[in-house]
Amino acid sequence: MGEYSIKKLSELAGVSARTLRYYDSINLLKPLYISDSGYRYYGEKELELLQQILFYKERGFELQTIAAILYREDFDVSAALKEHLAELEKQQERTAMLIAAVKNTMEALKGERKMSDKEKFEAFKKQLISDNEKRYGEEIREKYGEKEVEGSNRKMMNMTEEDYKHFKELEQQILNKLKQAVLEKASPQSETGKEIALLHKEWISMTWNSYSKEAHKKVAKMYTADERFTAYYDKEVSGCAEFLKDAVGDWIEK
Repeated sequence: MGEYSIKKLSELAGVSARTLRYYDSINLLKPLYISDSGYRYYGEKELELLQQILFYKERGFELQTIAAILYREDFDVSAALKEHLAELEKQQERTAMLIAAVKNTMEALKGERKMSDKEKFEAFKKQLISDNEKRYGEEIREKYGEKEVEGSNRKMMNMTEEDYKHFKELEQQILNKLKQAVLEKASPQSETGKEIALLHKEWISMTWNSYSKEAHKKVAKMYTADERFTAYYDKEVSGCAEFLKDAVGDWIEK
């Protein structure tokens, strides 16, 4: 494959030279070497890493999280590619479901078919369940049992339009408050931590068959123990998953 100057790599990957220099400055993607005249050159390994960076960026990961993943001792390119493929296939399914929902709504507006309020939101709820099944299905069934998981899925599908809207609003509210708390260096033991923990309790209770403090705390611990959860909460600001775990651990006892 040879070597690529920063200009050639920029043209090949569709990434600006400025971005490549920035990746170098934060130790995300170092060049193979820098010539005596100061030009960066990249080899096969660097191209492979850049491809992974772009895949993870497309999936919404922040650069700090990408670096932590790529430079782990046990990082495996083949496993990462399988993960990317699964994620892209999931996005493809989501898009297909949304296209069907849009087409059905257009037909309903034209008077060609009737569409209930429940149908309008069914695609979104199905996709949410499908996402959870693909990511965590095997684990949550092992932890909580088939009956509990299926009951939770039914509860989700039976949500009214208002319930579903509130569910998504709670999710976004939790994420926003977590980011703000971490950026402001608030303590999980503060009133802010309490508010977030209680919002999280309300959110998970909307899909759980029955709520328990013990189960809530176990789930919160998974947010830092499982990198998939950590990546979700820390996507924009690092430390959010840790804050949520600590807030739940402290305030749910009270």
